[in-house]
Amino acid sequence: MTYRTVKQLADANAPEELFRGQWQNRPTKLDAFKPYLHQRWEDGCTNAWQPWEEITERGGYGAVRDYLRPLRTTPRPPDVQPPSVRTVSGWLLTHPDALREDDRVRLKAAFANCPELEALAGHIRSFARMLTQREGEKIAEWITAVRTDDLPSLHTFASGLERDLDAVVAGLSTPWNSGVVEGHVNRIKMLKRQMFGRAGFDLLRKRVLLA
Repeated sequence: MTYRTVKQLADANAPEELFRGQWQNRPTKLDAFKPYLHQRWEDGCTNAWQPWEEITERGGYGAVRDYLRPLRTTPRPPDVQPPSVRTVSGWLLTHPDALREDDRVRLKAAFANCPELEALAGHIRSFARMLTQREGEKIAEWITAVRTDDLPSLHTFASGLERDLDAVVAGLSTPWNSGVVEGHVNRIKMLKRQMFGRAGFDLLRKRVLLA
C-alpha cells in the first residue's frame, strides 16, 4: 500500500471520499440532460425508469438511476398548505395586538397573496373600532369606503345597515342596548319549548313569573 493511499484513508471524513478517482467528474452523455432530470425530479417524477424512457437514446438507464440516487436522500422542503377559511376568519376577527407572532406573519403572507383580503381586514378593524369606541357618526364614511372596494359580500352587509341607518348610528353611539330584553325573550321561548306546545297560557304565565 502506497503512502498516497494510506494518507487518503487517514484523511477521509466519510466513506464517499474513498471512492474518488480519475473516473469522477469526467464528461458523460448524460451531462447535457442533467438540468432536465432535475426539473423532472422537482415535478414529482422520482422513478428513474420514466425519465430514462424519455431520454433513452441519450443515456443508459444505469446512468439515469445513479444520477438520481443522491436526490432521493436529499430532504425536500415540505409543501406549505394555505390556511383554511376558518383560520383566516379567526385572524381577521382578533385584535391585531392579540395575535401570536407566527399568526401575524402568516396573515401578512396571506395579505401579500390576496390584496382584497387586506382591504377586508381594514374594514373589519375600522368597524370594530366604531363598535367599541362608540363612533357611530363614522358609519356613513365607513359604508362609502366599503363601496369603493370590490367586496360583494361586504356590500350586502353595508346595504343592510343603510336600510335602518338611524338605528345603527344609535346602536354604535349610545351606551344602551337591547341585550337584556333579548335575553328575556330567549328565556320565555325556552320555557315554551320545554312544554312541547301542550301548555296553556295560564301555565306558561306562571312558569315565566316563577322561573
